[in-house]
Amino acid sequence: MSTLLISLPMANGPDTGALGAGTAPSYSYALSPDGEAISQQGNTTAGLLPQPGRTGEVVAVVPAAMLSWQRAPLPQGVGPGSPRLRAVLEGVLEEHLLDDPAQLHFALQPDAVAGEPIWIACCPRAWLREHLQNLEAAGRAVARVVPSHAPGEPSPDGAQLLITGSPEWPQAVVYGTGPDDAVLVLPLSRDTLPLLPPLDADSAVHAEPAVAGTAEQLLQRPVRLYSPAQSMLDASRSDWDLAQLEFANSGRNRLQRRLGSGLNDVLHAPAWKPARWGVVALALIAVIGANIWAWQERQQLRAKAALVRSTLTTTFPKVQVVVDAPVQMAREVANLRQASGGLTAGDAEPLLAAAGEALAALPASATPSGIEYSNSELRLRGLPTDGFDAFRTKLQAQGLRADMQNDQWVIRAEARP
Repeated sequence: MSTLLISLPMANGPDTGALGAGTAPSYSYALSPDGEAISQQGNTTAGLLPQPGRTGEVVAVVPAAMLSWQRAPLPQGVGPGSPRLRAVLEGVLEEHLLDDPAQLHFALQPDAVAGEPIWIACCPRAWLREHLQNLEAAGRAVARVVPSHAPGEPSPDGAQLLITGSPEWPQAVVYGTGPDDAVLVLPLSRDTLPLLPPLDADSAVHAEPAVAGTAEQLLQRPVRLYSPAQSMLDASRSDWDLAQLEFANSGRNRLQRRLGSGLNDVLHAPAWKPARWGVVALALIAVIGANIWAWQERQQLRAKAALVRSTLTTTFPKVQVVVDAPVQMAREVANLRQASGGLTAGDAEPLLAAAGEALAALPASATPSGIEYSNSELRLRGLPTDGFDAFRTKLQAQGLRADMQNDQWVIRAEARP
């Protein structure tokens, strides 16, 4: 499943990202065909952003500078789906916020549990609404909103510092320091260097290409290039979804998104690679096993057929061509009986004897008015058609079959397989 990643422009700094009259904000974007690689990246207006495809997903990334993080316990009885959630959050965070809570959007950490301290992300409410509406109007409706960095999430290569922004306005993002530490964003200058976390010689520092030179000059150490596209791709793997409260998608959309994301992970994520190889191996084993089993069954059938043919040709050497061994063997046995004068089950004498024995168990009034034998069939006329279940059962016990045809009972020997 392809993913279109869009970084929302900041509301302050050199690029205001405001949606004033006659303005068209520019969005940094990256297009990933599988959630692992970047096939296209750039910076353009909403209407010129690429389409992720019919089954693709649009993910908006909120810059770290546009977010503040608060840690507070969620009161009992108030969950993520509670209609009182926003009012409760405004009351809980009112003393911790510099801005008016009514002007902020709140989002709870994944799997938030009432009664326990949780992380709460805050960002400008009107700013987020305007950009989401602008993207939706351009045909790029956002399915998920993720933070560029979140507390407690591991950082790539163990880095805890990312230098971003522009050469005129560089910023230092401190993250990944611990599950109880928030993401910190500072303007990068010589005056703010003492506020950065201590870095040893092995600590990795990431920097976007535009500010890599500035970062190395101020920090007096080499940095690793970390492209904005890769930063957005890493952010898209976060469990966070800031699209909550008024920005929440419907339950059906969330389910479709989770299913699509889960399927994409199963098909492409490196963590699932052993499982994918395991499924392939099991499928190959099943196919090979089925073919071996079918080959063995065919061999057994051939052996049984060869044994039947051998038995026929050995017992009756006159048979040179075997077409249907059971039928040919029955015919030869019948010929032998006829030649030796022996009786078969279909001869008149055995049929009459069996019919007489079966009739003896019936009332004396059950007497046939006519008897006829032809083509190995004994026909009895004049017998009642009802109440003869015992008659039929007794004949069946002797290997004979009795049927009613044209008001007469027809008795014949059962066909032998």
